[in-house]
Amino acid sequence: MLELLKKFFEKKPKIEKIDLTKRFDLIGRVGQGTMSKVWRARDVMTGRVVALKVLDKEKTEKLERRFTGLKKPTEGEIALGLDHRNIVHTIETGWTLNREQFLVMEFVEGSGLSYYIDTQDDVMQTQRLNFSIELGDALEYFHGKNWIHRDVCPRNVIITPDHHVKLIDFGLVVPNQPEFKKPGNRTGTANYMAPELIKRKPTDERIDIYSYAVSCYEMWTKRLPWPKKDSIDAAVQHINSPPDPISDHAPGIDPEIAETIMKGLEREPEDRWHHVREMTNRFRAAAKRLDLAPVPPRS
Repeated sequence: MLELLKKFFEKKPKIEKIDLTKRFDLIGRVGQGTMSKVWRARDVMTGRVVALKVLDKEKTEKLERRFTGLKKPTEGEIALGLDHRNIVHTIETGWTLNREQFLVMEFVEGSGLSYYIDTQDDVMQTQRLNFSIELGDALEYFHGKNWIHRDVCPRNVIITPDHHVKLIDFGLVVPNQPEFKKPGNRTGTANYMAPELIKRKPTDERIDIYSYAVSCYEMWTKRLPWPKKDSIDAAVQHINSPPDPISDHAPGIDPEIAETIMKGLEREPEDRWHHVREMTNRFRAAAKRLDLAPVPPRS
């Protein structure tokens, strides 16, 4: 009882709220997710051009209610702890006057991976194996930090002008801990959801491996591993229908690369790769064997 009273009367730290209109010049909108808006902005304190992401208060609170009683970190707390060349860098987080969380991130010039998948231009044709490796590297680092992304898909990947991957968006991330992996928390993008997630079974980092494999499949084929349907039917296909062999839609694909991607799409988690690095190691071996040009160094 004494401990309960202590917690009740305990003075909570004051949260400083920021007027974004005074702190930033909003240059223009560059994106909008289901739970946030993103601007290209100039920080008036530093003059630096940044990406300013403001989370939708109501939608964020609705998501957080799924984890009532658990100590789930905020998106800002998660993002600040990430430091990898293939993950967007977060500079600062805070709260607006309306009690909305915001993130200040590096502004990444470039186009989404979805654009390159749709165009299948020379960049995609020559760099898709490198894109697959770098996305896998980002996920390996992410999993090493004991996080599960839960929304790996081309929409959440930016390709820089010098053809490097940047993984973005940590709104659905959960700690890789038992209480966060229990059945029932079905979140993500339907076309990339692993079967165990759809069936509301216990999950682990292998749901990210499945989503990663779907994204790699698209890089070689410009299509999903199943006939395209609306979100509900698409999710059901992952349970009831085996994925089309990737060689059916990419006849010239290297057999080892094809096998690597298809194993990542296995319906049962235990039949999938258990660690992302198992996939990236095979991709790297294929790049060496095929004598592909290395990724240009960063300037």
